[in-house]
Amino acid sequence: MDLKSLPTLTYLSDNVTIVEKDNVKIVRVIHDKAIAGIALHGAHVLSFIPAGKEDLIWMSSNTPFDGKAALRGGIPVCWPWFGKIAEPGHGFARICEWKLAEHRENEHGVVIVLELEETAETLAIWPYKFKTRLFVEIGDELKVTLEVNNTDEKAWTFSSALHTYLNVGDVTQISTSGMGTEYIDKLQESKICQGDTSLVLTDTIDRIYTMPEQIIKVSDPVLKRALYVENSGHNSAVLWNPWSQGSKAMADMPDDGYKTMFCVESTIHSPCISAGQTLQPGEQHLLTTTISAD
Repeated sequence: MDLKSLPTLTYLSDNVTIVEKDNVKIVRVIHDKAIAGIALHGAHVLSFIPAGKEDLIWMSSNTPFDGKAALRGGIPVCWPWFGKIAEPGHGFARICEWKLAEHRENEHGVVIVLELEETAETLAIWPYKFKTRLFVEIGDELKVTLEVNNTDEKAWTFSSALHTYLNVGDVTQISTSGMGTEYIDKLQESKICQGDTSLVLTDTIDRIYTMPEQIIKVSDPVLKRALYVENSGHNSAVLWNPWSQGSKAMADMPDDGYKTMFCVESTIHSPCISAGQTLQPGEQHLLTTTISAD
């Protein structure tokens, strides 16, 4: 998306401004190292363009910026659950309005910190107190960290994902490695399967890789680059592409949108909320994904 053309609402520094697209406010970063955008709606990373490179992040041209619906593409924050194990699907964090808590910059890049705490609306959905912060570090690479804090007087359990949509030249020509060989196939009723160490796509994919390496590599011959996704704080990595039939079924994605996107996600996967990650009062968990290209 063209961040530079969006109208400025607030000037925060030489590198950071608040802009607006339709009904969504966006933290826009323009730095010598990179250009990036993070929507306050959902704390949603929209774009990361390192100097001299094309965008590493894919956004759907059909997604509505109405401040209500979840955005299609970018890096959605799925929390306090991932998937359709409760309503709303993928949790409420991606459809809440986050606040800008901090921004700082130097010659190496910019750090943006967004914050979300419980409200009457979230307590009606999920009856717990919390404080979540999203740290977005923008420089030669993009590092996104979801910090989850239990501020309640009782323990609670969650699952989560940083649901990254990578921008690729042609999804049928990319090759992916580092995801491991064991996966849960959501297209085969969550059957546990064994695959190869390298993956080339020929059809839709929705897999939860249970033993991924720390770094997953996506080789892209069309854009003449390799993308690297380094995750931590996760228990699995989800790889997803809806293919043509899935794209056509989604109003917020162009029919051919699947051709230039591939999701590689840092995930705390759980089949149900009660089997997820438990935090005691005062405890904290960090889920991170770092994306770079060469």
